[in-house]
Amino acid sequence: MPIVNKLNINFCHHSLQKNKSMTTQQIANRLVELCREGEFEKAQKELFSEDAISIEPEASAGFEKETKGLNAILEKGHLWSQMVEETHGGSVSEPLIAGNAFAVDLVMDITMKGKGRSKMTELCVYQVKDGKIASEQFFM
Repeated sequence: MPIVNKLNINFCHHSLQKNKSMTTQQIANRLVELCREGEFEKAQKELFSEDAISIEPEASAGFEKETKGLNAILEKGHLWSQMVEETHGGSVSEPLIAGNAFAVDLVMDITMKGKGRSKMTELCVYQVKDGKIASEQFFM
């Protein structure tokens, strides 16, 4: 193969690799899109890094204050789903971007098993590193 063609192939391959990394804005938009569709686990699998951290306002029944690693975060999501009896509605705001971080307002109208119906509002703050969500933190 001529050197020019080999260089072009390498350059194209490098360009494709570089374009695979999403910007903070793209990640935020995709997260909002998937959350609005109720695809929370798909969002985590697609957008979170393997060593991501999830931080709750405080430790509570069944949830540590910090959950480390994508697999543990997915398990936390399964536990949450088991606690919800019915989802009546909700909303996710447009993302607010600041450098490598973004925030969204999440509202959930849900009935928890044994606890009745309530409306929860959380400010969800995400930090992006190397094209993936490295951390999420919830404020209520």
